[in-house]
Amino acid sequence: MTSEKNDFTQGSILKKLSLFMLPILGALVLQAAYGAVDLLVVGRFGSTSGLSAVSTGSQVLNLVTFVVTQFAMGITVLIARYLGEKKPEQIGSVIGGGTVVFTIISAVLFIIMVTFARPISILMQAPTEALDLTTSYVRICGGGILFIVAYNLLSAIFRGLGDSKSPLLFVLVACIVNIFGDLLLVAGLHMDAAGAAIATVCAQAVSVVCAIYILLKKHLPFQIQRSDFRINSQCRKFLGIGLPLALQEFLTQVSFLALCAFVNRLGLEASSGYGVACKIVNFAMLIPSSLMQSMASFVSQNVGANNHKRARHALFTGIGIGLFFGCIVFVLVILKGDLLAGFFSADPAVVQNGFDYLKGFAPETIVTAILFSMIGYFNGNNQTVWVMIQGLVQTLLVRLPMSYYMSIQPNASLTKIGLAAPTSTAVGIVLNVLFFLYFTKRNKEKHTL
Repeated sequence: MTSEKNDFTQGSILKKLSLFMLPILGALVLQAAYGAVDLLVVGRFGSTSGLSAVSTGSQVLNLVTFVVTQFAMGITVLIARYLGEKKPEQIGSVIGGGTVVFTIISAVLFIIMVTFARPISILMQAPTEALDLTTSYVRICGGGILFIVAYNLLSAIFRGLGDSKSPLLFVLVACIVNIFGDLLLVAGLHMDAAGAAIATVCAQAVSVVCAIYILLKKHLPFQIQRSDFRINSQCRKFLGIGLPLALQEFLTQVSFLALCAFVNRLGLEASSGYGVACKIVNFAMLIPSSLMQSMASFVSQNVGANNHKRARHALFTGIGIGLFFGCIVFVLVILKGDLLAGFFSADPAVVQNGFDYLKGFAPETIVTAILFSMIGYFNGNNQTVWVMIQGLVQTLLVRLPMSYYMSIQPNASLTKIGLAAPTSTAVGIVLNVLFFLYFTKRNKEKHTL
């Protein structure tokens, strides 16, 4: 049913997990790159207000994108599960139902982002000087939200099929289009933040066209019928997996938006510096994020094949990979964070503010390697309600209160605000270790009976 290279139920775990993970990592690198290009080009050829607008507006776009990605994880897990169970005939209705659901989501997001772009920007406490530009950025991205949602849905489908290389190609095309778009619209036509938003939407549109073309040409182990494109029984299944993840991710991203709003109150330079730091953070989180996504597909296939021991071994392999690279990234961020921030802005104050935040955030590059691998493992085991619960605890009881408290102190320090991330992750690790012990014991008892 699956080709040997896409069959995760046999062979070397390290080799197969690494080979599956690498294209996902490449896609995430390129995705972060075209987001960074927006900030880089606006920082060099636009205004400080434009830089703040892209910083704040991209936080809103990240919320939407990450929530949709987690929502689509339900489709990835379900497709991988059916492949592991040797039931590929079920996949067509998963894709058809998913298409209908995500089209509805796109329509809702379009109305919200286009209609309420200014109130959203005000809620984000965008600096007065950057309010109009932020509004424009959010509205333009909202106008093209269908392409952003469609890209993430299509990538989820390919990953569920064990194909992580095709999404890499899609995002490579998007990255190239975005770079040329930014150079033309921002550097050439001086459209500032609006030009960056238009370039982002156009890039996603081109990548969606490429993805649909490849999917139609791909030799699939199943058929997709016209009758599959409706609200069907598979919708309830992938919604049951994806909704808890989407809710957890929504609240996590809201916490980052709140953090952005806390920082925005500290002034334009702090806002711009935080925006620069966030782009570097996006790159720093790439390996843990790719581990989480690949782990979900890898584990789900093995769970479908009733190979729970191999699924657990995959978890520990992923943690080892993540810790190795996490330590390297930690050293790079803590020692050369100012150099990295300097790529995005020539303003010394902006660079210093960005570096200040990174110094507090740096330990996150290590601890998140453990947390994200465990989340991927639980996603693959269909324990998404637990993933939601632990995420809510981290967000609502640790990250938000701590970042707010640090932001209201006299002479508030971006370094101390940045510490909220690794602190909440450390709490998450403790919670997930305890649940892992419980979950493993429960599974052993179940299979003993």
